[in-house]
Amino acid sequence: MPPLNKIRAAVHHSPAPTGSPHPARRTAWPSAWPSARLALTAFFAADGFLFAAWVVRIPDIRAQVHASHSALGLALLCVSAGAVATMPLVGRLCLRHGSRRITVLSLALLSAAVLLPPHTHSVPALGAVLLLFGAAYGGANVAMNSTAVELVTELRRPVMPSFHAGYSLGGLVGAAVGGLLAGQLTASWALAGSGAFGLLVTGWAGVVLLRGHGTTHRRDPAAPAAAPLLPKVRVLVLLVGLTALCSSYGEGSLADWATLHLTDDVHAGATLAAFGYAAYAFAMTAGRLAGTWLSIRLGHARLMVAGGLTAAAGMLVAALTPSAWVVLAGFVLIGLGLANLFPLAIARAGEVGGPRGVATASTLGYAGMLIGPPVIGVLADAVSLPVALTTVAAASAGAAALALVASRAGSSLRA
Repeated sequence: MPPLNKIRAAVHHSPAPTGSPHPARRTAWPSAWPSARLALTAFFAADGFLFAAWVVRIPDIRAQVHASHSALGLALLCVSAGAVATMPLVGRLCLRHGSRRITVLSLALLSAAVLLPPHTHSVPALGAVLLLFGAAYGGANVAMNSTAVELVTELRRPVMPSFHAGYSLGGLVGAAVGGLLAGQLTASWALAGSGAFGLLVTGWAGVVLLRGHGTTHRRDPAAPAAAPLLPKVRVLVLLVGLTALCSSYGEGSLADWATLHLTDDVHAGATLAAFGYAAYAFAMTAGRLAGTWLSIRLGHARLMVAGGLTAAAGMLVAALTPSAWVVLAGFVLIGLGLANLFPLAIARAGEVGGPRGVATASTLGYAGMLIGPPVIGVLADAVSLPVALTTVAAASAGAAALALVASRAGSSLRA
């Protein structure tokens, strides 16, 4: 799930996130940032890899616990429940202990948690394990994005999309490797190997990341332990959090329903249908790789507005056309449009609210990923899947509108 990001004006004009409850401590680290950026990108990639490694093994785990579709759905809901419950707590831990340390700890826990699902033999046991997995996954996302906001501030460049591109690439590699190993290794051995890989990345990247001494959002002992964000800052964090929600609504919906739309509504073959989601995922990865360059030239607000409108247009094309190849083109537009919305929204929340802002926006964003697939399912039963998918277009257009409002609110805050 992944799965938060960046900025320009505030990065250039604010020495610390405006309204952050605790002053950030900053020291210079002139030569450490390239290696720290690479290490953090490795964390994002490992996060995407581990989540994809689990996802491709869901059918095996379902058969092992003898779960019905509805029972499996409830068990999978525990991933989201664990993540949402943990995110606010992790934001506070980042303030107290530093987001880099929490990043290392969270990914180590995620690497261990991915080993557990194959060892469950009932739906309640699977749900309990997935609650832990979700908690580690949510914690890692808040901590990594908080660290990313720190690096963006230090570098004074909107590089947040590049971190999320690492997540997307990790997910693609994890899905590909998991698919290749599906007929060769049991779920237990495959996920054990994935967890070991995650721990290796954590060990190497953790040493590099903790070696830097840049901005660390750690609580000043003299500051109040629970100082609230300023009202205007809370409003801005809420606006960008809702932008992330609208974006992740589309991401979650496409992940679960894109293939079914191609097979059931457009009557595409299985190979072409599988290629449909791959086209969307590759487009999103490419969009994030280009995100820094686009942010510099367009500004984050314009890029977010353009992205939301592009995704809305692409979804309308994909939902309402009978041609499979036109649907694929629509999926590419959706991937390009949604690519930078979530990362830029999270980055903005971190700039003005620190780790607490990241936690709030991440929680809202994850809620969009949670509600999207079931809402599409209910609407598909009530009307049709193509009509239900148009809600993704509406959410994307809403993200564009919210990004515009948030930009104006941010301008008034700086003033």
